Parts: sequence; C-alpha cells; structure tokens
Amino acid sequence: MQKVSIFVDVQNIYYTTKQTFNANFDYNKFWEKVTNQRQVIGAFAYATDRGDAKQIQFQNILRAIGFEVKLKPFINRSDGSSKGDWDVGITIDIMEYASKSDIIVLASGDGDFDILMDRVKTLYNSETEIYGVANLTAISLKNSTSNFFPIGKELLLG
Repeated sequence: MQKVSIFVDVQNIYYTTKQTFNANFDYNKFWEKVTNQRQVIGAFAYATDRGDAKQIQFQNILRAIGFEVKLKPFINRSDGSSKGDWDVGITIDIMEYASKSDIIVLASGDGDFDILMDRVKTLYNSETEIYGVANLTAISLKNSTSNFFPIGKELLLG
C-alpha cells in the first residue's frame, strides 16, 4: 500500500472554486479519492483563523474527516490589505513528510509551489499530485507535478 501525505491550501481552494464554479470544494469526496487504497501518513489543512462560528464549524468538519487543521491569524493591515499566507508552513511540512511518503498530494493552484514539487521529486523520488481549478492553477505548477488533477464538479458540493 502506498504511503500518502496530503496538504490543502484552504484559502486557495476556497477562492478558486468559488470564482470558477460558484460552489464549495467537497473535502469528503477529495479525501475518498486521494486516500483510496493508500496509507495516510499525514493530512493537513492550512487555513486562516477569523474566529467566527461558521469557520470554526468548517474546521471541525475537516478534523472529523481526518485533517489536522493548522491555523494562522487573519491580519487586516492599516492600508486595507490582508495577510494569511501559509506558503512557508506548507513548504516546511511537505519537506518533512516527503521522506516518509510515496506520494505527496497538494491541493492548491499557487505557482509558488512549483519549485517545491520539483525538489520533492528530485530529492525523495516521491510522486506528486496537484489538485487545482484548471484555469486558475499556475502552468508552472501543473508542469512541475507528476500528476495534475483538475477540480471539477465531481469534487464540489451540491
């Protein structure tokens, strides 16, 4: 049985599925697909913490599915911009789990992860899988992975 570690950039997946499909990502269906006949070594969902009840309920659903939820405070800057970026945290965790895993699954369309996927394949000979909304996933990220799986209706709620 192949060993898999799963990493979800929650904000990226939320906004890209909303923008393209006006729908929410189905984390249960995603879990079933990426864990089928695989041993889960680690599963992480990276989100921002705004502290509202609906968000807390969503985070509890992720935990019930099997994800460890990692939270970072959502920061509103005085200039009106906001910050809640998990890129470095995701990168560190992927590098830590790559040596223990046959497959690294990343749900994100963020092109900043292209170098990371290349490095994981080179250093650890791990297979990589990217799940992202096709038209909003960086071409460089699609090109850096062993397998790109476009998020479509089969991975959406409703």
